[in-house]
Parts: sequence; structure tokens; C-alpha cells
Amino acid sequence: MEENNLNHYYKNGLLVATVGCDWKCLKEQGLDISICQNSHTSKMQTKFISTKELVDKFNENLLSECIIFAGLEPILQFDEVYGFIKEFRKTNYNDVVIFTGYYPEEIKEELEKLKSFENIYIKLGRYIQNSSKIYDPIGKIWLSGSNQYFIKL
Repeated sequence: MEENNLNHYYKNGLLVATVGCDWKCLKEQGLDISICQNSHTSKMQTKFISTKELVDKFNENLLSECIIFAGLEPILQFDEVYGFIKEFRKTNYNDVVIFTGYYPEEIKEELEKLKSFENIYIKLGRYIQNSSKIYDPIGKIWLSGSNQYFIKL
């Protein structure tokens, strides 16, 4: 968990790293996982953070404008992310941002479930080595490849 993150979205956010990744983007390119900017995260000790603790941490930080799930692959923990959003929405309508390496056609069911909430933003698309960076007008940040983009559900 990292407070006051401005690298993943144009608003100040509480960054939550998820615990697993299938390394799909690297495997498809025949690359070693060590080149992933998040490979170190996969070696860190997992710390369980309850939904209540996460909501409280967000609410205690007066600078937090959004919560960001990134680092490894949040879709592999979809039930936990969805459960958090459901609880978060009981008291808070700030943006929720999810970074995924999947494309919409690969996660149709998950996207459909997330449509029941307001202010959900998803960065889609895999990392592709040596791809040209692109500025995304929704996330208002530079993304590592022209195949990546944000959507608002």
C-alpha cells in the first residue's frame, strides 16, 4: 500500500498492490518476468489488509482522491477487489482505478459486474516491450504502450 501516488492516475491516490500475476504480457513475448517493473512486488511478503482497514486508511488521508489497484494483476483477485468496491461505495464515491493487462474481450464478465458502480476507471492492455508511450486523455498520464488505454465504466 502506498499513499499519495500520482504515477498511476491524475488524481492523488492510495495505491494497493495485488498479490498475483500470470505474467501473460511477458510470456506472450517470450520475455523473462524479471524485466517487469513489478517483478520485485511478487517477491515481497504478502500482507493481508481487510476491507475495513483499507477504507479507513483511505478516509484518514485527507489528500486521497482515488484508490488504485495496480501492481501485479488485480483481475486475478477480482472477488476481493469487487468486495472492496461494494463496501467502499457505502460511504464513498471517489474514483476507483484498476490497472489490468487484460483486454475487454478477456474480462467481459468482470467488466459487466463493475458497471453496477459509479466512477470506475480501468487501464486496459498488456505491456509490450519497446512500444511507444502514449498519453491517455482519461487517466491523464503517459502509458507504456500505444495498445494501453483507460475506459470509464
